[in-house]
Amino acid sequence: MISRDEILANLDGYDAKKAKIGVVASHSALDTCDGATSEGFKTVAICQKGREATFDKYFKKYYNADGSIYRGVVDETVILDKFNGILDPKVQEKMMKDNILFIPNRSFVSYCGIDAVENDFKVPMVGSRNLLRSEERGDEKDYYWILDKANLPAPKKVEKPEDIDNVGLTIVKVHHKQKKLERGFFTAKSYEQFCQKSEELIKDGVIDENFLESARMEQYIIGPVFNLDFFYSPLEEKGSKLELLGIDWRFESSLDGFCRLPGKQQVELENDGILPEYTVCGHNSATLRESLLDKAFELAEKYVEATKKYYDPGIIGPFCLQTCVDKDLHFHIYDVAPRIGGGTNVHMAVGHPYGNSLWRREMSTGRRLAMEVRKAIEQGRLDEIIT
Repeated sequence: MISRDEILANLDGYDAKKAKIGVVASHSALDTCDGATSEGFKTVAICQKGREATFDKYFKKYYNADGSIYRGVVDETVILDKFNGILDPKVQEKMMKDNILFIPNRSFVSYCGIDAVENDFKVPMVGSRNLLRSEERGDEKDYYWILDKANLPAPKKVEKPEDIDNVGLTIVKVHHKQKKLERGFFTAKSYEQFCQKSEELIKDGVIDENFLESARMEQYIIGPVFNLDFFYSPLEEKGSKLELLGIDWRFESSLDGFCRLPGKQQVELENDGILPEYTVCGHNSATLRESLLDKAFELAEKYVEATKKYYDPGIIGPFCLQTCVDKDLHFHIYDVAPRIGGGTNVHMAVGHPYGNSLWRREMSTGRRLAMEVRKAIEQGRLDEIIT
């Protein structure tokens, strides 16, 4: 891991008054750029050639003669052959000369690789660099390890396929063979069904033959999904440092199409070997009944304390606890994002319901991030939110 002292030394060369917000142009980049624009920052989107139009054309920022913004959220684009070109020392040097404070998202880690993010990326990053590895399922200290240390509820792990007969309905989490950044997830209620489905998915090229080597199997929780979008501020001195900004849930292809079919047709498709896939393709906004909010905050507080204890300095800024709620209204955390969540674009410009109520203005995750950066600059405390 690159030392924080080295990163802060790079930060010393910045002109904080000219700071820009930079982000890999994927995942939640529009929310990041929109929020930064709302807080008066220039924005830079790091694009991959062939995927730049959204940022370089359709959401490009234009100004009126008086300097006010006419439209758009992206000031500049850096177009690279591949996203991982951001690791090129010359690209990084230019980013630092441009006073870019970088916001990590999942696409950044997925395209560049966690080792390079930890060891080779020298641009000052807003958030918790050392926690990004916890998303790598199967690593020694992944987010399941943190959840266990924090005594947080998570679906029961299924150790081997034969155990499915005792556990019941199980979800098998595995990477998609063809779509490298997507899921090849499937469910099984018995060992026999596990064998049948996995053979079909291998045959269809959805999962690898050796998928079990990196798979996570766990009890399937029947209930609605709530992605709890939190923010932890090291800078806050008046109110709570922990904030619930909003909640989102996702659309998954082709699962959602299956769910809209009559049950008989779902069974017929499955009998024909046509199984639903869990590829995330969109998000929507949600709220919780108020009696569940205390439980949600309790989960987040425990997570924050665990990250402080085991991943010094702990979580900084946005994070997302992805949960299911069972029939007895108990939360089960099945995934953790220690950075800006993938569903926050649904709140850009209009804000999150809870964030708006808390801050008395439109408050998306992207804007809350930019507001924290602005506060850090004004108070001379950038070093507290940079890793």
